[in-house]
Amino acid sequence: MNPAPKKAFVLAAGKGERMRPLTDTCPKPLLMVDGRTMLDRTLDALADVGVEEVVVNHFYLGKMIADHLKSRKAPRITLSPETPLLDTGGGVKKMIGFFGDAPFYVLNADVVWTDGKKPALRALADKWDSSKIDLLLLLHPADKIPAYAGKGDYYLADGTDKPVFAKGNDKTANYIFAGPRIVHPRLFNGAPEGAFSFVELFHKAERDGRLYGLRHDGEWYHVGTPEALAETNRILAKRQAG
Repeated sequence: MNPAPKKAFVLAAGKGERMRPLTDTCPKPLLMVDGRTMLDRTLDALADVGVEEVVVNHFYLGKMIADHLKSRKAPRITLSPETPLLDTGGGVKKMIGFFGDAPFYVLNADVVWTDGKKPALRALADKWDSSKIDLLLLLHPADKIPAYAGKGDYYLADGTDKPVFAKGNDKTANYIFAGPRIVHPRLFNGAPEGAFSFVELFHKAERDGRLYGLRHDGEWYHVGTPEALAETNRILAKRQAG
């Protein structure tokens, strides 16, 4: 069993525009799912696998996020305010020195999942191998997502655990990228300055043969719209009651 990373980056700077009007006065990471904010669900999952230090970036309604995090005892939080917005890749690169030369988790603050046989973050750590992996993605079957009508992102190459980005390919993308990942800092070598998407690094790792995937065996919930958020809360409340 590999030791789990001790540090993580949580992406919490997005504007949550598709979640309006809920996000007119509340940043999306602070919306409630099953009695907890999405941000706290993410941080709790990291604390549960032994993560000690987390960078949380913020931009839109950032003071609300900063004030909310003042009451947390664990993990220890380092805030990374952004002006201007640096996008998912640039935001992490800004703080890359925080992680030294050790692999670390990157999570979206607005993703909701439940664990399978073992915690998803623990399963990612167990699969990690720095000798061959620069980026390890948690993947979820696209046909097993409640209230989701979108398309997948990847398929797995025959007989392997290597994701292949499906856009422009004639194969069916039967997995979505679920949000949690482990990344080695070396993946940022040569990355652009300023704002850029983390997806660029997905493609880089794939080209280099150092992108791997882990199939999630728990549940994953689409929370991109107010309707999807309400449906997720309904499903989780019913599950707790039953």
